Amino acid sequence: MGLVIAVVAYLLIRDTPESMGLPPIEVYRNDYPNQEHKLYEEELTTKDILFKYVLNNKWVWLIAFANIFVYFVRYGVENWAPAYLTEIKHITLASSSNSYFLYEIAGIPGTIFAGWVSDKIFHGRRGPAGFVFMLTVSAFVLLYWRAQSMLMVNFSLVMIGFLIYGPVMLIGLQALDSVPKKAAGTAAGLTGLFGYLFGSVAANAIMGMIVDHFGWSVGFLTIFASALIAALIFALTWNLRGQEASK
Repeated sequence: MGLVIAVVAYLLIRDTPESMGLPPIEVYRNDYPNQEHKLYEEELTTKDILFKYVLNNKWVWLIAFANIFVYFVRYGVENWAPAYLTEIKHITLASSSNSYFLYEIAGIPGTIFAGWVSDKIFHGRRGPAGFVFMLTVSAFVLLYWRAQSMLMVNFSLVMIGFLIYGPVMLIGLQALDSVPKKAAGTAAGLTGLFGYLFGSVAANAIMGMIVDHFGWSVGFLTIFASALIAALIFALTWNLRGQEASK
């Protein structure tokens, strides 16, 4: 179904207004980004978008690499929570499903909070917010691993869910900040590709092999290490703000 919709989208969706002979959206809506009514955007070819602004952009690659570890933490906890809780904590499947639900639902306010933190506290810098969130995630991964009561299990999962979805969003936002507007979709697509293709696959397949061969302890240490690596990569983008990255 996805492939069919992709073909339909390819046939029906058009490029930018300018490429179709229409005025820029800022002119059409009389909504300019500055008081001088100046437009700094320019039409870019597919080659420029891909090679000049995305593939040759060190920040996009750095963010994409970070996304691998963010997604490993996200899916490493999310997809293996039912198995871990039923096999190791001896929690019923119904109770583990409730815990899984709490993990997911906590991501909604967590994502909003991460955006607020990056905008209001760090003044548009996504790196510091991502660093703080991933560092805190690592602490709650350890707490989840060592939790001795259902209360602590659920609390840990709520906090991991609250904290991990923020960095997922921030990486996409950093990708948009790191390139001109015309290249935003391509940059976001590259970071998402790395997250889903490598991060989620690793969390599902590699995490399973680690647990099978070395046990849950090594599995949790791997998730913990991934959270720290993601935090360190976020720290490398500490002073990055908006379109500074595309200059």
